[in-house]
Amino acid sequence: MKILFTASECVPFVKTGGLADVVGALAPVLAAKGNDVRVMVPLYGVIAEEYVQQMRHVVDFEVDLGWRRQYCGIEALERDGVTYYFIDNKFFFGRSYIYGMGGDEHERFGFFCRACLNALTLVDFQPDIIHAHDWQSGMIPALLRIQYGYLPFYANIRTVFTIHNLQYQGIFGIPEVKELLGLGDEYFTDDKLECFGCANFMKAGLVYADEITTVSPSYAEEIQTAYYGERMDGLLRAKNNHLSGVLNGIDVVEYDPEHDPLIPARYTAEDLSGKAECKRALQEELGLEQRSEAAVVAIISRLSNQKGLDLVDRVISEIMEEDIQLVVLGLGDAKYVNLFSWAEQRYPGRVAARFKMDVDLAHRVYAGADIFLMPSQFEPCGLSQMISLRYGTLPVVRETGGLRDTVLSYNEANGAGNGFSFFNYNAHDMLYTLRRAVYFFREKQDTWRLLQQRAMSGDYSWAHSAEMYISLYKDMLKQAEPLPAPDPEPVPAPQAGIPTPPVQEEPQPVAAAPAEAPEKKSRKTKSDGGEKPAKVPVRKRAGK
Repeated sequence: MKILFTASECVPFVKTGGLADVVGALAPVLAAKGNDVRVMVPLYGVIAEEYVQQMRHVVDFEVDLGWRRQYCGIEALERDGVTYYFIDNKFFFGRSYIYGMGGDEHERFGFFCRACLNALTLVDFQPDIIHAHDWQSGMIPALLRIQYGYLPFYANIRTVFTIHNLQYQGIFGIPEVKELLGLGDEYFTDDKLECFGCANFMKAGLVYADEITTVSPSYAEEIQTAYYGERMDGLLRAKNNHLSGVLNGIDVVEYDPEHDPLIPARYTAEDLSGKAECKRALQEELGLEQRSEAAVVAIISRLSNQKGLDLVDRVISEIMEEDIQLVVLGLGDAKYVNLFSWAEQRYPGRVAARFKMDVDLAHRVYAGADIFLMPSQFEPCGLSQMISLRYGTLPVVRETGGLRDTVLSYNEANGAGNGFSFFNYNAHDMLYTLRRAVYFFREKQDTWRLLQQRAMSGDYSWAHSAEMYISLYKDMLKQAEPLPAPDPEPVPAPQAGIPTPPVQEEPQPVAAAPAEAPEKKSRKTKSDGGEKPAKVPVRKRAGK
C-alpha cells in the first residue's frame, strides 16, 4: 500500500509532545512491513541543521490562499525506509517557535493542508491512504472531499484521521477560514465545519475522514461522553461505527535499558544490578542525598492541569512526609514551575526540578527512578508510563485513557498487575496509592522485583498496533468506491492553484498550480493595490 502521513511534528526532526513520537515511530514500522510510507511535515526554522543538510530539493510551486499566492517548496529526506517531505515556506514556518504565538495558526496550517494535497501530483506520489494526524491536518480530509475528490488523481484516495488530544481543536473565525480556503457558506453548518459559531479544524477531520482513530481503546470510549468529549461527544457517537482506538507503542530500540547508551549502566529484567547504579548516578547528578533506601519518585511531563499536577500541588507536603525523593523534568505553566521551585528550596537534597526538554536526562531519570508518578486528569494514550515500565520504574497512574489500558494495579489476592493505579480524580486517592507503592518498595522487595520483571517483559512495541492500522487500511480499500462525479455544469476558466493532473485534458476549476505554470486569465478587482483572482464556484457535496 501507498500511505501518506501528514502531521505538524515528527521525531527526530521536531517534537513538542507525543504526536511527534507516534508519527516518527509508526511510519518506519509500516514501511518495514512492505508499504510505501511517506510523511509530510512543515519545514520549521528550528529543525536541526544536520537534517537540513541531508535534504534535497524536489519542486516548488505556489499555493492559493484566498486572494493571495504563497510560495511552497518541497524538500525530501530518506530515513529508515521512509521518505519525509518538508513543506517549506519561511513566512509561516521559519520562526523560532512551533505553535501558537503569531495569531495566524489558521493561515499556517490551512496553507499546510492545501500544500500537502497540491504537492502530491508534483512529487509523483498517489497514496491509497492519507493518514492525517490531529487538528493541524484536519482540513486535509475536508478539502479532499470538497475541492479535490472529483479529479481522477484524487478520486480513490481514502482518509484516516487520528485524534491525539481532543482538547486542542484548531478553532478560528468562520470568515477568516472561509476566505482563506475558498469554502462557501454551505460548508459552515453544524453538520459540517461550523462548531458553536466558529470554524473547527478538528471537526473538519471528524466529519470528512473515512475512518477516525484515536490513540487508545479507553480514550475512544471516553470521548463519546460529555465529560471527556470536549463538546464533540455527540458527533463522535454518531460516527461510532467509524471510530476505533488503537493503542500507541514506543520505540523499543531507543528505549531499551539493556543497550541504552544514554544511561550510566545497562541492565535487564533478569539482572537489575545496573538499575541500582543508575539510581546512584542520578542522585549524584541532581544533588540528591545518596540513599538507596529512599524511593526516587519521578515526574517527566508537560507541566499542566491535564497531567494531574493540581493533585500533587494539593498534597505535596504530605507526599514529602514519606521517605522519598522527588525528581521533576518538564516545561509548562508558571504555577507548577513555581510549585516545584518552592519544593526544591523547601526540601533540599530531596527534590530536584529541571524545567527544560532534555531527552538525554529523561533517559537517565527513567532508568534511575523507582516510581513514576502520572496522575493525569485525562490521557489519550501516554507514552511515559510505557517507557517507565520498560525501564522497570513502576508507575502510579490514574485509571483513564491509555493509562488504564497499559497499567494494571497490583492485586495482592492473585498477584496480577504491573504497577499501581487509582480511579477517582482526587488528591488523597493519589496520595494513598503513592504510599502503597512506597510501602511495597520498602517492605516487600520480593514483590517489587517481581513487578519490575513483569513490567520490563511487557510488549510496548508498535508491532501489534501497526498490524491493526494495516488491517484498517485494507478494509477501507476493499470497501472503497470512487466519489460520485459532480453534477454537470459549465466549467469556468481554470484558476492558478492546484496542479492539473497529467491525465486531465480539459482544464478543471481547482485551486493551486506550480509556479512555472502559465498565468491564467481571470476576472480581477483591486484589493490593497493587488489583483484578486476570480473566485471559483465550489461544487456542493453532501456532508458525511
